[in-house]
Amino acid sequence: MGRKVAIIGAGVSGLASIKCCLEEGLEPTCFEKNDVIGGLWQFTDIPEKGRTSVYRSVMSNTSKEMTCFSDFPFPESCPNYLHHSLFLEYLKDYAKHFHLLDCIQFKTTVYSIRKHPDFTTTGQWVVYTEANGKKASTVFDAVMICSGHFTEPNLPLNSFPGIENFKGHYMHSWEYRDPKGLEGKKVLILGAGNTGGDVAVEVSRTAAKVFLSTRNGAWVVSRMSQAGWPGDMISQTRFLNFILRLLPISIRDKLLAKKFNQWFNHKNYGLIPIKSSLAYVILNDELPTCILCGSVVVKPNVKRFSETSAIFEDGTIEENIDVVIFTTGYAASFVFLEESVRNVCKSSTFLYKQIFPPQLEKPTLAFIGFISVTGSILPPVELQARWVTRVFNGSNKLPPMNRMMNEIAKQKKRLLKKTPN
Repeated sequence: MGRKVAIIGAGVSGLASIKCCLEEGLEPTCFEKNDVIGGLWQFTDIPEKGRTSVYRSVMSNTSKEMTCFSDFPFPESCPNYLHHSLFLEYLKDYAKHFHLLDCIQFKTTVYSIRKHPDFTTTGQWVVYTEANGKKASTVFDAVMICSGHFTEPNLPLNSFPGIENFKGHYMHSWEYRDPKGLEGKKVLILGAGNTGGDVAVEVSRTAAKVFLSTRNGAWVVSRMSQAGWPGDMISQTRFLNFILRLLPISIRDKLLAKKFNQWFNHKNYGLIPIKSSLAYVILNDELPTCILCGSVVVKPNVKRFSETSAIFEDGTIEENIDVVIFTTGYAASFVFLEESVRNVCKSSTFLYKQIFPPQLEKPTLAFIGFISVTGSILPPVELQARWVTRVFNGSNKLPPMNRMMNEIAKQKKRLLKKTPN
């Protein structure tokens, strides 16, 4: 019998982790609080507290060729970019093909994970669960946290003075499913990321007016390359990535800005980022046309709200705003971890290779998918799970803590250089 591994969550990361555990002779048990696999790819008509779900029209931002797991390609009948329902079917087929469902306990909530009293010698964890009103505890040799970083909606109300007096309706994109109920209304969307762009385009078809407020700007990129191939197949190659890493950041950003502006001049559309950084790239084929036609109006950051209007940092005012949608992202939450562990896992930058907490006496806790990547999350998650399971079964070893801490410090410096001020 192999070492027992607890896996928290049956989304993309959890499924890959189960498979890798089985391949490495480990005994996985996956705990999923919902009654289905798929994580946020499982669409729900009504928002459920504690559960993040895609909105109705979501399409993948990465092509099927660049998205699939290494040993399980998408069917040829699938389009290059996938509606969320097709993506979920793929995950279901993956789980069925590799017999992963037998390892999953559905409708089971993990409410606490604590070090075993003998942790310093065994590295074991006690996982406390609740299912059907019954609580239980189980000892595991290792734990893989696969709950992702789309956990708690980030609603930065303190950054928008006057929002407490706003008489219209405001909500986070976590609540958004489709434009129903927004017909004929003046809608303000805060945040020009992928979600903000998608929602702005979709709502603009039936709303009276849509304003898209952006603090940083964004490079808007098409899903299609100039030759008609999926864009990520052309732009996300090892060769191009190698060349970009060799270039000084200032030269890299100038070249990228020139490339991004070949489709349209972002400055003319009020979208040019405050810094020419890859941190502000979104995929949206319709947004430039909506701006050109006036159905979406780009605005700078909101300075403050009044009861019925939004006052922007450039001094302009938009009156009679009916609805404000915050597309301001999410924050990771690991409330089930004991405090001593949770404090060193606030960000993936605190983790060795963004996976292992370096301060633990035993390398038996790992975070899978707690990363931001350019492109699909599936390939890097699979690689993470392969490595972690080989560390768990003893095939691979982690370096001493001081070397891991030095590597983390170097990684933070690299990130600071890349991150816009």
